[in-house]
Amino acid sequence: RRAHVTITGLARLRGRLEDLPDEIKDALVEGVKASAEAVKTDVERTVPVDASRPDGRHLKDNVDIRYSEGGLVAAVGWFDPEDFYAAFVEYGTRSQPAQPSLHPALERERGRYAARLSAEVRKALR
Repeated sequence: RRAHVTITGLARLRGRLEDLPDEIKDALVEGVKASAEAVKTDVERTVPVDASRPDGRHLKDNVDIRYSEGGLVAAVGWFDPEDFYAAFVEYGTRSQPAQPSLHPALERERGRYAARLSAEVRKALR
């Protein structure tokens, strides 16, 4: 299982994007960035912290964002191989119940995503 989620900004419409003015493309990139940052902040706020361990804040301190497709795709989560256990925290194991933070953060952002993109495009058109 993956320990990250992906936020896309119309990447599948790449052909149509080629015809858009740069200002609109830049606005879409800003909307994706705002959503990715919102998910990251939410995860940092909600990911479990084990205060009894010296590395108990590791997941909180290392959630990251990686952009691709010219900023129209953002992956939020943990990418370092040493963070493999993030999937165990998110999904649980036989002996440990799931303590999801990444997917709930994505679901909370899902309702705001279209509005963020629209707002950025409106700003660019002014």
